[in-house]
Amino acid sequence: MAHGESGPVGPAAPEAVMRARLGRECLYVPSCRFGLYLALRHWCEPGGRVLMSPVNDDVILFVVLAAGLRPVQAPLSATDGSLDVDAVPDSVWSGLSAVLTTNLYGHPDPAGRLRERCDRLGIALIEDAAHAIGSEVDGRPVGTFGDAAVFSLSKHAGARAGGFLALADPALRAPLEQARDALLDPVALTAELAYAVRPYAEATVRALRLAPAAWWALRLLGLQEREEIRMPLRSAELQRALASAPSLSGFHSWVRVDMHDYRVAPGRLRWRRIARLLARLDDRLAAHRAGTERLLATRWAAPGSAGARVQPLFRVPLLVHDRDAAVAALARRRITVGYLYDPPLDTYAGERFTDPSPSPANAARFARHALPVDPLRAGPVIDVLGAAGIEPARGLPGD
Repeated sequence: MAHGESGPVGPAAPEAVMRARLGRECLYVPSCRFGLYLALRHWCEPGGRVLMSPVNDDVILFVVLAAGLRPVQAPLSATDGSLDVDAVPDSVWSGLSAVLTTNLYGHPDPAGRLRERCDRLGIALIEDAAHAIGSEVDGRPVGTFGDAAVFSLSKHAGARAGGFLALADPALRAPLEQARDALLDPVALTAELAYAVRPYAEATVRALRLAPAAWWALRLLGLQEREEIRMPLRSAELQRALASAPSLSGFHSWVRVDMHDYRVAPGRLRWRRIARLLARLDDRLAAHRAGTERLLATRWAAPGSAGARVQPLFRVPLLVHDRDAAVAALARRRITVGYLYDPPLDTYAGERFTDPSPSPANAARFARHALPVDPLRAGPVIDVLGAAGIEPARGLPGD
Protein backbone atom coordinates (compact mmCIF):
# COMPACT_ATOMS: atom_id res chain seq x y z
CA MET A 1 0.00 0.00 0.00
CA ALA A 2 1.32 3.45 -0.79
CA HIS A 3 3.29 5.31 1.83
CA GLY A 4 0.76 8.14 1.98
CA GLU A 5 -2.26 5.99 2.74
CA SER A 6 -4.24 7.21 5.73
CA GLY A 7 -6.59 4.23 6.14
CA PRO A 8 -6.40 1.48 8.77
CA VAL A 9 -2.97 0.30 7.64
CA GLY A 10 -1.53 3.72 6.78
CA PRO A 11 0.52 6.27 8.75
CA ALA A 12 -2.30 8.34 10.27
CA ALA A 13 -2.90 6.17 13.35
CA PRO A 14 0.78 5.65 14.32
CA GLU A 15 1.52 9.34 13.76
CA ALA A 16 -1.43 10.23 15.99
CA VAL A 17 -0.11 7.97 18.76
CA MET A 18 3.26 9.71 18.74
CA ARG A 19 1.66 13.14 18.42
CA ALA A 20 -0.32 12.43 21.58
CA ARG A 21 2.81 11.24 23.43
CA LEU A 22 4.96 14.23 22.48
CA GLY A 23 2.53 17.07 21.84
CA ARG A 24 4.32 17.64 18.52
CA GLU A 25 3.56 17.07 14.88
CA CYS A 26 4.99 13.71 13.81
CA LEU A 27 5.82 12.50 10.32
CA TYR A 28 6.50 8.83 9.59
CA VAL A 29 9.93 8.10 8.08
CA PRO A 30 11.21 4.68 6.97
CA SER A 31 14.28 4.92 9.24
CA CYS A 32 15.90 7.24 11.74
CA ARG A 33 18.90 7.71 9.48
CA PHE A 34 16.56 8.86 6.72
CA GLY A 35 14.75 11.19 9.14
CA LEU A 36 18.04 12.70 10.31
CA TYR A 37 19.06 13.34 6.73
CA LEU A 38 15.77 15.17 6.10
CA ALA A 39 16.24 17.30 9.22
CA LEU A 40 19.88 18.15 8.51
CA ARG A 41 19.09 19.12 4.93
CA HIS A 42 16.24 21.36 6.07
CA TRP A 43 18.02 23.19 8.89
CA CYS A 44 21.64 23.29 7.71
CA GLU A 45 23.16 24.80 4.61
CA PRO A 46 25.78 22.60 2.88
CA GLY A 47 29.23 23.29 4.24
CA GLY A 48 27.98 23.81 7.79
CA ARG A 49 29.36 22.15 10.90
CA VAL A 50 27.41 19.87 13.24
CA LEU A 51 28.38 19.08 16.83
CA MET A 52 27.74 15.40 17.57
CA SER A 53 28.81 12.57 19.85
CA PRO A 54 31.89 10.52 18.91
CA VAL A 55 30.31 7.48 20.62
CA ASN A 56 27.61 6.80 18.09
CA ASP A 57 26.83 4.51 15.18
CA ASP A 58 29.15 5.17 12.25
CA VAL A 59 26.07 5.32 9.97
CA ILE A 60 25.19 8.66 11.61
CA LEU A 61 28.60 10.06 10.68
CA PHE A 62 27.92 9.13 7.06
CA VAL A 63 24.45 10.69 7.19
CA VAL A 64 26.00 13.98 8.33
CA LEU A 65 28.55 13.80 5.52
CA ALA A 66 25.82 12.90 3.01
CA ALA A 67 23.95 16.07 4.03
CA GLY A 68 27.02 18.07 2.94
CA LEU A 69 28.05 18.88 6.50
CA ARG A 70 31.23 18.60 8.55
CA PRO A 71 30.93 16.46 11.72
CA VAL A 72 32.47 18.03 14.83
CA GLN A 73 33.04 15.57 17.67
CA ALA A 74 32.01 16.71 21.15
CA PRO A 75 33.51 16.02 24.58
CA LEU A 76 31.53 13.46 26.60
CA SER A 77 30.89 12.40 30.15
CA ALA A 78 33.03 9.36 31.00
CA THR A 79 30.25 7.76 33.04
CA ASP A 80 27.18 7.94 30.81
CA GLY A 81 28.38 9.07 27.37
CA SER A 82 26.26 12.24 27.34
CA LEU A 83 27.44 15.48 25.73
CA ASP A 84 29.53 17.60 28.09
CA VAL A 85 28.28 21.12 27.36
CA ASP A 86 30.85 22.85 29.56
CA ALA A 87 33.82 21.15 27.89
CA VAL A 88 32.99 22.47 24.41
CA PRO A 89 35.28 25.47 23.75
CA ASP A 90 33.76 28.79 22.69
CA SER A 91 35.78 28.56 19.49
CA VAL A 92 33.89 25.38 18.58
CA TRP A 93 30.45 26.77 19.49
CA SER A 94 30.99 29.85 17.31
CA GLY A 95 31.44 27.87 14.13
CA LEU A 96 28.45 25.52 14.37
CA SER A 97 25.33 25.25 12.22
CA ALA A 98 23.54 22.75 14.47
CA VAL A 99 23.85 20.40 17.43
CA LEU A 100 22.86 16.75 17.03
CA THR A 101 22.19 14.89 20.27
CA THR A 102 22.50 11.11 20.69
CA ASN A 103 20.77 10.23 23.99
CA LEU A 104 23.00 7.19 24.00
CA TYR A 105 21.19 3.98 24.99
CA GLY A 106 18.33 6.18 26.22
CA HIS A 107 20.34 8.23 28.72
CA PRO A 108 19.36 11.84 27.97
CA ASP A 109 21.79 14.45 26.80
CA PRO A 110 21.40 17.80 28.64
CA ALA A 111 18.73 18.96 26.22
CA GLY A 112 17.61 22.01 28.18
CA ARG A 113 21.12 23.47 28.35
CA LEU A 114 21.75 22.61 24.71
CA ARG A 115 18.50 24.33 23.76
CA GLU A 116 19.56 27.48 25.59
CA ARG A 117 22.97 27.48 23.91
CA CYS A 118 21.50 26.88 20.45
CA ASP A 119 19.00 29.70 20.97
CA ARG A 120 21.80 32.10 21.90
CA LEU A 121 23.72 31.11 18.79
CA GLY A 122 20.69 31.02 16.51
CA ILE A 123 21.36 27.44 15.38
CA ALA A 124 19.24 24.30 15.20
CA LEU A 125 19.03 21.60 17.85
CA ILE A 126 18.22 18.20 16.35
CA GLU A 127 17.56 15.33 18.76
CA ASP A 128 18.39 11.75 17.86
CA ALA A 129 15.96 9.95 20.16
CA ALA A 130 16.27 6.54 18.52
CA HIS A 131 17.28 4.98 21.86
CA ALA A 132 15.16 7.28 24.01
CA ILE A 133 11.48 6.96 23.15
CA GLY A 134 10.52 6.85 26.84
CA SER A 135 13.26 8.97 28.41
CA GLU A 136 12.68 12.36 30.03
CA VAL A 137 14.66 15.49 30.88
CA ASP A 138 13.34 17.90 33.51
CA GLY A 139 9.92 16.30 33.31
CA ARG A 140 9.69 16.58 29.52
CA PRO A 141 10.05 13.78 26.97
CA VAL A 142 13.31 13.58 25.09
CA GLY A 143 12.52 14.87 21.61
CA THR A 144 10.53 17.91 22.74
CA PHE A 145 13.47 20.31 23.06
CA GLY A 146 14.81 20.38 19.53
CA ASP A 147 13.64 21.97 16.33
CA ALA A 148 13.28 18.36 15.21
CA ALA A 149 13.74 14.90 16.69
CA VAL A 150 13.82 11.39 15.27
CA PHE A 151 12.37 8.35 17.02
CA SER A 152 12.88 4.69 16.16
CA LEU A 153 10.27 1.95 16.00
CA SER A 154 13.04 -0.64 15.79
CA LYS A 155 14.25 -0.19 19.36
CA HIS A 156 11.77 -0.20 22.29
CA ALA A 157 8.73 -0.92 20.11
CA GLY A 158 10.48 -3.79 18.33
CA ALA A 159 8.72 -3.11 15.02
CA ARG A 160 11.96 -3.03 13.03
CA ALA A 161 10.29 -0.61 10.67
CA GLY A 162 10.98 3.08 10.51
CA GLY A 163 10.21 5.81 12.96
CA PHE A 164 9.03 9.38 13.24
CA LEU A 165 10.34 12.86 12.61
CA ALA A 166 8.86 15.09 15.33
CA LEU A 167 8.62 18.81 14.58
CA ALA A 168 8.45 21.83 16.90
CA ASP A 169 6.75 23.85 14.14
CA PRO A 170 3.72 22.00 12.73
CA ALA A 171 3.79 24.24 9.66
CA LEU A 172 6.93 22.39 8.55
CA ARG A 173 5.11 19.10 8.15
CA ALA A 174 4.00 19.80 4.57
CA PRO A 175 7.44 20.79 3.16
CA LEU A 176 9.20 17.96 5.01
CA GLU A 177 6.60 15.44 3.90
CA GLN A 178 7.17 16.61 0.33
CA ALA A 179 10.95 16.29 0.77
CA ARG A 180 10.48 12.80 2.27
CA ASP A 181 8.30 11.61 -0.60
CA ALA A 182 10.77 12.91 -3.18
CA LEU A 183 13.52 10.74 -1.66
CA LEU A 184 11.54 7.58 -0.93
CA ASP A 185 11.93 4.47 -2.99
CA PRO A 186 8.61 2.77 -3.78
CA VAL A 187 7.24 -0.18 -1.85
CA ALA A 188 9.42 -3.16 -2.77
CA LEU A 189 8.26 -6.76 -2.65
CA THR A 190 11.75 -7.97 -1.77
CA ALA A 191 11.96 -5.49 1.13
CA GLU A 192 8.58 -6.61 2.43
CA LEU A 193 9.61 -10.26 2.19
CA ALA A 194 12.86 -9.55 4.03
CA TYR A 195 10.88 -7.72 6.70
CA ALA A 196 8.50 -10.66 7.04
CA VAL A 197 11.23 -13.28 7.45
CA ARG A 198 13.64 -11.28 9.61
CA PRO A 199 12.23 -12.46 12.98
CA TYR A 200 12.48 -16.06 11.81
CA ALA A 201 16.01 -15.58 10.46
CA GLU A 202 17.13 -14.11 13.77
CA ALA A 203 15.47 -16.96 15.65
CA THR A 204 17.37 -19.37 13.42
CA VAL A 205 20.65 -17.62 14.28
CA ARG A 206 19.92 -18.08 17.97
CA ALA A 207 18.84 -21.69 17.56
CA LEU A 208 21.90 -22.59 15.49
CA ARG A 209 24.27 -20.68 17.79
CA LEU A 210 25.41 -18.35 15.02
CA ALA A 211 26.08 -21.11 12.53
CA PRO A 212 27.65 -19.95 9.23
CA ALA A 213 24.50 -20.80 7.29
CA ALA A 214 22.42 -18.55 9.51
CA TRP A 215 24.88 -15.69 9.20
CA TRP A 216 24.79 -16.15 5.44
CA ALA A 217 21.01 -15.84 5.48
CA LEU A 218 21.18 -12.61 7.46
CA ARG A 219 23.78 -11.19 5.11
CA LEU A 220 21.68 -12.12 2.09
CA LEU A 221 18.78 -10.15 3.56
CA GLY A 222 21.01 -7.16 4.32
CA LEU A 223 20.55 -7.62 8.06
CA GLN A 224 24.18 -8.22 9.07
CA GLU A 225 27.14 -6.74 7.22
CA ARG A 226 29.80 -5.90 9.81
CA GLU A 227 32.78 -8.08 10.56
CA GLU A 228 33.90 -5.66 13.30
CA ILE A 229 32.19 -3.06 15.47
CA ARG A 230 32.83 -0.36 12.87
CA MET A 231 32.23 -0.87 9.15
CA PRO A 232 35.25 -0.38 6.84
CA LEU A 233 35.72 3.35 6.24
CA ARG A 234 36.99 3.01 2.62
CA SER A 235 38.74 6.39 2.74
CA ALA A 236 39.47 6.81 -0.96
CA GLU A 237 35.87 6.06 -1.95
CA LEU A 238 34.54 8.27 0.82
CA GLN A 239 36.69 11.17 -0.33
CA ARG A 240 35.24 10.84 -3.83
CA ALA A 241 31.70 10.64 -2.41
CA LEU A 242 32.14 14.00 -0.68
CA ALA A 243 32.04 15.66 -4.08
CA SER A 244 28.45 14.45 -4.55
CA ALA A 245 27.15 15.86 -1.24
CA PRO A 246 24.49 16.75 -0.37
CA SER A 247 23.16 13.46 -1.69
CA LEU A 248 22.01 10.18 -0.22
CA SER A 249 22.81 8.39 -3.45
CA GLY A 250 26.53 9.13 -3.29
CA PHE A 251 26.73 7.71 0.25
CA HIS A 252 24.27 4.86 -0.25
CA SER A 253 26.80 2.07 0.31
CA TRP A 254 27.59 3.43 3.81
CA VAL A 255 24.16 4.65 4.87
CA ARG A 256 22.43 1.39 3.89
CA VAL A 257 24.63 -0.87 6.06
CA ASP A 258 22.52 -3.27 8.15
CA MET A 259 19.34 -1.64 6.77
CA HIS A 260 18.98 -1.91 3.02
CA ASP A 261 15.39 -0.60 3.13
CA TYR A 262 16.26 2.61 5.00
CA ARG A 263 14.54 4.74 2.35
CA VAL A 264 11.86 2.32 1.12
CA ALA A 265 8.18 3.21 1.56
CA PRO A 266 6.38 0.82 3.91
CA GLY A 267 3.79 -1.73 2.81
CA ARG A 268 0.76 -3.25 4.50
CA LEU A 269 2.74 -5.75 6.55
CA ARG A 270 4.81 -3.04 8.21
CA TRP A 271 1.83 -0.85 8.99
CA ARG A 272 0.02 -3.71 10.68
CA ARG A 273 3.02 -4.67 12.80
CA ILE A 274 3.70 -1.03 13.71
CA ALA A 275 0.13 -0.50 14.89
CA ARG A 276 0.17 -3.71 16.92
CA LEU A 277 3.47 -3.00 18.64
CA LEU A 278 2.83 0.68 19.31
CA ALA A 279 -0.25 -0.39 21.26
CA ARG A 280 2.06 -2.34 23.59
CA LEU A 281 4.70 0.37 23.93
CA ASP A 282 3.91 1.44 27.49
CA ASP A 283 4.18 -2.15 28.70
CA ARG A 284 7.56 -2.50 26.98
CA LEU A 285 8.78 0.76 28.50
CA ALA A 286 7.74 -0.41 31.97
CA ALA A 287 9.69 -3.63 31.47
CA HIS A 288 12.76 -1.71 30.28
CA ARG A 289 12.55 0.57 33.32
CA ALA A 290 12.32 -2.36 35.73
CA GLY A 291 15.32 -4.09 34.15
CA THR A 292 17.28 -0.85 34.09
CA GLU A 293 16.66 -0.36 37.80
CA ARG A 294 18.01 -3.83 38.56
CA LEU A 295 21.14 -3.31 36.48
CA LEU A 296 21.86 0.15 37.90
CA ALA A 297 21.88 -1.38 41.38
CA THR A 298 24.84 -3.63 40.49
CA ARG A 299 28.52 -2.94 41.04
CA TRP A 300 29.06 -2.57 37.29
CA ALA A 301 26.77 0.46 37.04
CA ALA A 302 28.32 3.85 36.36
CA PRO A 303 29.36 5.80 39.46
CA GLY A 304 26.53 8.03 40.62
CA SER A 305 23.76 5.84 39.15
CA ALA A 306 22.31 4.95 42.54
CA GLY A 307 19.46 7.27 43.45
CA ALA A 308 19.24 8.84 39.99
CA ARG A 309 15.96 8.93 38.07
CA VAL A 310 15.51 5.57 36.33
CA GLN A 311 14.89 5.90 32.61
CA PRO A 312 13.53 3.02 30.50
CA LEU A 313 16.91 2.59 28.83
CA PHE A 314 17.09 0.72 25.54
CA ARG A 315 20.42 -0.70 26.65
CA VAL A 316 22.10 -0.26 30.03
CA PRO A 317 25.80 0.61 29.64
CA LEU A 318 27.49 -1.26 32.45
CA LEU A 319 31.12 -0.25 32.80
CA VAL A 320 33.45 -3.23 33.00
CA HIS A 321 37.22 -3.56 33.16
CA ASP A 322 37.58 -6.27 30.50
CA ARG A 323 34.71 -5.94 28.06
CA ASP A 324 35.93 -8.70 25.76
CA ALA A 325 35.81 -11.17 28.64
CA ALA A 326 32.33 -9.98 29.59
CA VAL A 327 31.07 -10.28 26.00
CA ALA A 328 32.51 -13.81 25.75
CA ALA A 329 30.95 -14.86 29.04
CA LEU A 330 27.55 -13.59 27.95
CA ALA A 331 27.90 -15.22 24.52
CA ARG A 332 28.38 -18.60 26.20
CA ARG A 333 24.89 -18.13 27.61
CA ARG A 334 23.64 -17.00 24.19
CA ILE A 335 23.25 -13.38 25.31
CA THR A 336 24.38 -11.13 22.47
CA VAL A 337 25.91 -7.72 23.13
CA GLY A 338 25.32 -5.20 20.35
CA TYR A 339 25.33 -1.43 19.92
CA LEU A 340 29.02 -1.10 20.68
CA TYR A 341 30.54 2.13 19.35
CA ASP A 342 34.27 1.65 19.74
CA PRO A 343 36.57 3.34 18.79
CA PRO A 344 35.08 6.85 18.92
CA LEU A 345 34.23 8.39 15.56
CA ASP A 346 37.16 10.83 15.52
CA THR A 347 39.58 7.93 15.92
CA TYR A 348 37.64 5.87 13.36
CA ALA A 349 37.28 8.56 10.67
CA GLY A 350 40.31 10.77 11.32
CA GLU A 351 40.70 14.49 10.71
CA ARG A 352 40.16 14.00 7.01
CA PHE A 353 36.45 13.47 7.60
CA THR A 354 35.68 14.99 11.00
CA ASP A 355 36.89 17.56 13.50
CA PRO A 356 38.23 15.62 16.50
CA SER A 357 36.93 16.20 19.99
CA PRO A 358 38.88 18.84 21.91
CA SER A 359 38.79 16.48 24.92
CA PRO A 360 38.79 12.91 23.58
CA ALA A 361 39.85 10.96 26.69
CA ASN A 362 36.41 10.51 28.26
CA ALA A 363 34.83 9.28 25.03
CA ALA A 364 37.65 6.80 24.50
CA ARG A 365 37.33 5.53 28.06
CA PHE A 366 33.56 5.16 27.86
CA ALA A 367 33.69 3.46 24.46
CA ARG A 368 36.30 0.98 25.70
CA HIS A 369 34.51 -0.02 28.91
CA ALA A 370 30.78 0.28 28.10
CA LEU A 371 28.94 -3.04 28.01
CA PRO A 372 25.43 -2.20 26.69
CA VAL A 373 23.10 -4.95 27.87
CA ASP A 374 19.40 -5.50 27.29
CA PRO A 375 17.46 -4.60 30.45
CA LEU A 376 14.86 -7.21 29.51
CA ARG A 377 17.55 -9.79 30.31
CA ALA A 378 18.77 -8.17 33.51
CA GLY A 379 18.58 -11.32 35.64
CA PRO A 380 20.64 -13.61 33.39
CA VAL A 381 23.16 -10.83 32.70
CA ILE A 382 23.74 -10.23 36.41
CA ASP A 383 24.13 -13.97 37.02
CA VAL A 384 26.62 -14.42 34.17
CA LEU A 385 28.80 -11.44 35.02
CA GLY A 386 28.91 -12.44 38.66
CA ALA A 387 29.77 -16.07 37.94
CA ALA A 388 32.47 -15.02 35.45
CA GLY A 389 34.13 -12.71 37.98
CA ILE A 390 33.81 -9.65 35.73
CA GLU A 391 35.26 -6.59 37.46
CA PRO A 392 33.93 -3.03 37.18
CA ALA A 393 35.93 -0.49 35.20
CA ARG A 394 38.53 1.29 37.32
CA GLY A 395 39.50 4.89 37.67
CA LEU A 396 36.26 6.46 36.44
CA PRO A 397 35.06 9.83 37.78
CA GLY A 398 33.07 9.35 40.95
CA ASP A 399 34.87 6.16 42.03
